[in-house]
Amino acid sequence: MAASPDYEPAGELKFGQVGIANLRVRTLDPERLAEEMRDRVRRAPNLFARAAVVVDFGGLAATPDAAGARALLDALRGAGVLPVALAWGSSDNGRLAEEIGLPLLAKFRAQYERDGGAGAPAPAPSGPTPAAPAPARPAAPAPAGAPQPGLVQAGAVRSGQQIYADNRDLTVLGAVGAGAEVLADGSIHIYGPLRGRALAGAQGNPKARIFCRVFQAELVAVAGHYKVLDDIPKDLQGKAVQVWLEDEELRIAALE
Repeated sequence: MAASPDYEPAGELKFGQVGIANLRVRTLDPERLAEEMRDRVRRAPNLFARAAVVVDFGGLAATPDAAGARALLDALRGAGVLPVALAWGSSDNGRLAEEIGLPLLAKFRAQYERDGGAGAPAPAPSGPTPAAPAPARPAAPAPAGAPQPGLVQAGAVRSGQQIYADNRDLTVLGAVGAGAEVLADGSIHIYGPLRGRALAGAQGNPKARIFCRVFQAELVAVAGHYKVLDDIPKDLQGKAVQVWLEDEELRIAALE
């Protein structure tokens, strides 16, 4: 049997970490929405400029027609963001995505790095990352319904790195650098400076909080409600603070 020839692919395809925002449209008003996005880009250019967004028409009473959807997408592009897909909502939404030439994401959620935490971070493997890290040694199974222990990140979180605590709290013992991102379904505790982004209550938990010793964040969010650096009072920058949600409003106060 002749040996099969070597096959060298023209492109290498991998599924990895993504940073895509979900934009839920509540009013089909392209000019108004574009103005809001221009303001977001102006106030936080490192976060929103050329940002990839999934457009979600689920907040509207009816799915727009192709002409209306195209007008809105063009307005978003003019405001400085990049619509890359539609969020699944209905069969009408599926037909609209096909008509305007955008993919449809039936279940959208960014996948973030899961860091083992307790020791020094190990280099990322070149192959696919498992859904959950294997235990270092055999352990008795946790009782059904027992809460997971919080995820501990022992070192600094560097620019471009993302750490995600799935269904638990996150504790960072070092700094969160500018351009880094930490997320947790529970609360976030940061014992070094917070210079990047911190998003607590990532699955919508309004009782989650963020605590940090040195507050210099690019963005903080709880259950989707966020503030960027320009929205934060100057007298809180550099201080130890807590961030929480109260009456659908994100609040930030110094820790005494």
